Formats: sequence, structure tokens, C-alpha cells
Amino acid sequence: MTVPPPSSAAAPVEDGSPSGARGGSGPLDGIVVLDLASVGPAARCTRMLADYGATVVKIGAVPGRGAEPIRPPFYAYSGARGLAHTAFDLKDPDGRSAFLALVRGADVVVESFRPGVMDRLGLGYGDLCAVNPRIILCSTTGFGQDGPRAAWAGHDINYLAVGGYLASTEPGADGGPPVSGATIADAAGGGMQAALAVVAALVGRGDDGPGTHLDVSIADGVLWLTSLAVDEHLATGAEVGFGRNIITGRFACYDTYQAADGRWVAVGAIEPKFYANLCRLLGCEQWIAHQHDDDVQDAIRTDFAAAFATRDRDEWIDLLSGADTCVSPVLTVAELIHDEQFTARGAIIDAGYGDGPRPDGAPSSFRQVGPVLAGMPGSGVPAVARDAGHSDTDALLAAAGLSADEIALLHEKGAVA
Repeated sequence: MTVPPPSSAAAPVEDGSPSGARGGSGPLDGIVVLDLASVGPAARCTRMLADYGATVVKIGAVPGRGAEPIRPPFYAYSGARGLAHTAFDLKDPDGRSAFLALVRGADVVVESFRPGVMDRLGLGYGDLCAVNPRIILCSTTGFGQDGPRAAWAGHDINYLAVGGYLASTEPGADGGPPVSGATIADAAGGGMQAALAVVAALVGRGDDGPGTHLDVSIADGVLWLTSLAVDEHLATGAEVGFGRNIITGRFACYDTYQAADGRWVAVGAIEPKFYANLCRLLGCEQWIAHQHDDDVQDAIRTDFAAAFATRDRDEWIDLLSGADTCVSPVLTVAELIHDEQFTARGAIIDAGYGDGPRPDGAPSSFRQVGPVLAGMPGSGVPAVARDAGHSDTDALLAAAGLSADEIALLHEKGAVA
């Protein structure tokens, strides 16, 4: 099956609004991914695959049939740039058959249902292989397809909790584990893990090999993220966690400090030469020989804090950032979107709907984080956003070999939308 491109990205817009042109086809050009997830780690995975050039078809539920799906805001997941959309009633035999028609020409199916749901729908790995032996099924769940927690519901904070991340991070004012400022489990433990697993499976499948079923556990991904500490404990029996070593707050050389204007700097002067440079520029030369002396860390922090409090944050950055001190500003989101480094690398791009439909309340144009990861084409290039409610169903099913009459009958039955 050759999946047609999303209709709103068909041609450049002549009025100066974003055209959606890509910087290149991408290394995954020609790979077709069917995405049954609306939000969360699986949606992060397919966002990455799309930005590497894969054709991603988002498959939602037919409105009015079953539970109403989560509809993320227009700006989420990069505004659905470059994605195709359709809706099937997978509990209806005809809707399921229509989905399987797409599976015949696809490379990957990504889903995030609870374990067992795909089998109950008649869409388990065996069912998919029956129509396409080369299919890769990527099942992304909180705790994996088996084990005592497999049926548990959860979100990012739950996976960070069981994977050791929260207990390894600086406690809050009440002494309890903090709430993370980013969805680390969803994005890295889940989404990036799933995307890497899919790419590895594609390479392993080669030109003529069979597909596979990938069991992506987000909690397992967080365990891997904290594996340096876990492996240390397993190998040595040492207590690990916040304040136990240089990267978890034990020493003053790896910490954050407030400047005179109330803003903050981050210090990561791990190497002795960087630490010595920092001490000299802060006027704290007396501490150069005591970087790892536990008895004086409070005193070093006090002197560092007093020094940083004498100047505004950006004055310190001007002085320290180019002097091999490993000091950087703590940027808010409102600041980083104008940051000169990200600007120079084309990280923030313009996006808009061109002549295509747009969601209710969405502006005609906005800005977003572009395809910034290594090897993703299109960095700095304007993008065409898409209304996730707009349907490409007819074009997708026609490309899968269904006739106009067959497609019309599916619509009439409410099996597709």
C-alpha cells in the first residue's frame, strides 16, 4: 500500500504562511506506521518516527461509538504536523477488516491499550501477522505485557516512582519526593525507548525477514535511566540516591545557585580544572583543594551562594560561560524560546494550517519545537499543522485497494469516519 500524503501538506502556500516543506525525506522514508494511540508515550514514539520521515497514520475511534477518546490540544505533539488521520470502529467486524486492509501495506502498528485488549479485539500479533507476516507490533504500556503490575493504571509520576528516579532526586521542602517538571518517563523511558525499539526491529527485519512484537514497558525504561545508580548498588551494596555522589548533590561543585536578580545558575564543575576555574572567578580560591572534602561542603556552598548573590544571572553567565567553568543559566520556557543557541540551530519553527482546516480556537499560525533530534530533516523549516479531527479515511482506504462503493458502505454503517 502506498499511503497518500496528508492533504493539507500537498503544496506550498503562496501567501507567506508555512508550507510544511521538509528539509529532506528522512531515513525512514517509505516506512508506514499505524498509530492507535492518541496521547502519551506511544504518541511520542510515532511523533519521532514521523520526524525521521516515516508516514504515520493516526487511527482514532469513530465519534459516538464507545468511550470518547482523549483529544489533545491543537499544539500538542507538534500540532499533528505531517500526520494522516482516520477513524475506525475496531469492535465492528467491518471496521476491523478495514483496519486490517491498512495493516497489509504497513510496516509498524503502535498501540497503548492495556495488555490483552488487542487480542480481545481480534487484532493481536497473530491476527496482524495473518495478513502481514512482516508487521512489527509495538505495544507500549506502563509496566509491560506481564508481571504483577501489568494491569495497573499509571502516569509519568508512577513510573518515575517505581523506577527509582523520584527517590534519587532532591526532596521537596517537606522531605518528600518531588514532582518532575517534565514527563521524563513518557518521553524518554517510553517514547524514545519505543522509537528505538521500532527502528532496531526494522533493521533486524531487513528486506525479507519476519516482523516481531515489541513489549515496551515505560517502567523498564525508567529503570534503565537510573541504571547507573542501580548498578552501583548491585555491585557494591552502597547506599545510592540524592546526596550520595557528585551528580546527585553531594558536593557544592554540582548544584544550583541564585543570582542577585532572583534568577538561577546551574553549576556542573565536576572536573578539577573546571572547579578550580570556577573558584578563582568567584573569589573562592581557598576552596580549590577541597572539592571532595565532605567536612566543608556546607561552607563551600555558603561562599558560592554569597558570591553568586553579588551579580545578576546574565552577568555571571557572561563572565563564566566561556571560561571553562561548566556554568549555565537556568532558563524558563519563556526564555529558552528566544535563546541564541536554540535559535542558531533552528530549533523553534513556525507552523500554520495553510489552506487546510484547523481546530476550533486554534490560531492560523503559531510556533513550536521543530524536528531537533540528530538526523531529523527539516530543522528550521516552517511546518504545516493539521486538524486531528480532519479525516483522510477515503484516500487511505482507496490506497489500500477498497472501491468507492465499499468505502461508502463502511461510512454508512458507521464502521469508519
